[in-house]
This record gives sequence, C-alpha cells and structure tokens, in this order.
Amino acid sequence: MYAHMKLWVAAALLTPLVAAPVLAADDATVRKDLTSTIALQGLPCGQVTGAARQGDNDYVATCQDGHRYRVYVNAQGRVIVQKQ
Repeated sequence: MYAHMKLWVAAALLTPLVAAPVLAADDATVRKDLTSTIALQGLPCGQVTGAARQGDNDYVATCQDGHRYRVYVNAQGRVIVQKQ
C-alpha cells in the first residue's frame, strides 16, 4: 500500500508540470483571438500582450500600445468591447 501512496503523490506533483504548456498554448490563442476581435471593432490596439479572464467569455485585454479593453459576450450573444 505504501508504494501506491508514493505513486499517487508523484502523480499529483507532476500534473502541473505537464499541464503548464497546454495552458500557455491556450493563452496565446486567446490573445490572438482578442487581438482580432478588437481590430474588427475598429479600436486601436496593435496586439494584445496580456489577457485576464474574468469569467466565461469575459476577458480584460491589455494591448501593446497601453489600451485596455473588456471583451465579453452579452446575454443576447453579441460580442461587446468596452474601453477600460
């Protein structure tokens, strides 16, 4: 039984190391999608350099030029971009 406990502890400690690259890939995809969304609204941004998730389909995007926008989907299913 002690050997099984070691295996579970090792698996629990290694899981974040394996999952980190997957989360980083998703983050790059989200930044790219937010960049496109802001550009389609005709707002100045350049490129999104950071994105903080506020909830489901709700982000605060930080642009390379210093602008910040909240990008979210409203109750009617429309994408809204608000300057912060």
